[in-house]
Amino acid sequence: MIASVSGVVKATTLNSAVIEVGGVGIQVALPARFAAALVVGTHADIFTTLVVREDSLTLFGFDRSNSRDFFELLQSVSGIGPKVAQSALSIYEPEELASAIASENSAALERIPGLGKKGAQRTVLELKDKVSDLARSQSAVSIGKSHWRTQLQSALIGLGFTARDTEATIDSVASDLGAKVDETDISELLKLALQNRGRG
Repeated sequence: MIASVSGVVKATTLNSAVIEVGGVGIQVALPARFAAALVVGTHADIFTTLVVREDSLTLFGFDRSNSRDFFELLQSVSGIGPKVAQSALSIYEPEELASAIASENSAALERIPGLGKKGAQRTVLELKDKVSDLARSQSAVSIGKSHWRTQLQSALIGLGFTARDTEATIDSVASDLGAKVDETDISELLKLALQNRGRG
């Protein structure tokens, strides 16, 4: 298994990057927010796992080893493939996912593109015991605290924003509202985000 790649970022898309390793460009599929954080021309260290299918070999990459581990854990759930697992890690950190699963917060899991209500219930049923230790060790990480951010991110990407534009717009909204952002309704945040984008 290719466990990691390390090299210069040659190109990025919404959910992938090309990393040059020893003169060879390797394409790596990435969660959207990690792809958005990479800068062409800079060095990147990426934790990877190779998914083998009959018609393809796809290298999936992550910014942390526990993100990669959680990606593999999610695929142990019946009905969850690499694309849905990658979507999950595009909007939530592993600790947030573990917290949602351990607390049986199906509503949070249903926001993952491609998972749906039954998939969320299956995930809780099959992984609750396996993630309890991670959820406990990260009890300080609240899925609610960054909840507005993940909701807004999903909404903007759904409206056709690029990952980079989405992050920049969300950061701007957070900067404008300061501490009030956690208490502001998501519909108001979306309106502010669109106004902000209009100003840009």
